[in-house]
Amino acid sequence: MRAHPSTAAKLSAAELDEIRSLVEHRSAILFDSSRERFFSTRVREYLAEKKLASGDDLLRSIRSARTQYEAFLERLLTQETSFFRYPAVFEALSKEILPDVRERKLWETTRKLRIWSSGCSTGEEPYSMAITVCEALKFSEAWEIEILATDISQRALRHAAHGVYHKRSFESVPPSHVENYFVPVKQGFQIKLRLRRMISFAQMNLADPVYVGKFDCIFCMNVLMYFSEERRLAILRRFHEALEPGGYFVLGHAETLSRVPVDFEPVDLGECRLYRKPLAARRVAALVEAAL
Repeated sequence: MRAHPSTAAKLSAAELDEIRSLVEHRSAILFDSSRERFFSTRVREYLAEKKLASGDDLLRSIRSARTQYEAFLERLLTQETSFFRYPAVFEALSKEILPDVRERKLWETTRKLRIWSSGCSTGEEPYSMAITVCEALKFSEAWEIEILATDISQRALRHAAHGVYHKRSFESVPPSHVENYFVPVKQGFQIKLRLRRMISFAQMNLADPVYVGKFDCIFCMNVLMYFSEERRLAILRRFHEALEPGGYFVLGHAETLSRVPVDFEPVDLGECRLYRKPLAARRVAALVEAAL
């Protein structure tokens, strides 16, 4: 009886450890013991797909060619995504974050709104942001709006920039949004050009300290789990620095900043918890109060 493809390849614990170490060394991404089953399964699936006989064959392949390594890394990092995947988050963006930003910046000569989608995958998250901004921000055409969308995967970013999605991706999208923000194409629907112009896509590993300016809101949902505790803290501190005073930070629904030494204020909105960087005046008052 022939072995199932997913079990035919030989993969020892030592080979798994070496593959894990190589990924962490090159990309700072760590698959710790809590993700052992996930990591092992994805590696075996990749071996079967590429018809590699062993973990050693995989190591030779990803060491010898950058394209092979990037393809392997994409397999490890691929996550399910969809438009408006966490409705409570986009409800908070619409009803809490954007009205707050509008009120604080209403009288500025040049009204700018900058949002960062870190770990944007194939683009559904930043496009959901753009739709929410257009729906919720009054006179959005009077604002300078930029959504920075970053990801480590070049293939995902190419998909995102093209902005074409199959019909099955629109289960959570109201028909009115499909009509207003998409155009039918052969493969399904494409994001309209005016929304694509609001978004800048760029390849980025969050472990690399790159200056990207200041933001009113940063989304980092289900990304930090791929880094060690030390790197997570360093990334969080850079996010904090990148936020405007009063800016908002958004994590995945199962993630938390409890017991993390970064100066964020929790904001609970129904099922959604946001984090806000204190406004300068409020922060000074808190420091004075603490000193008394």
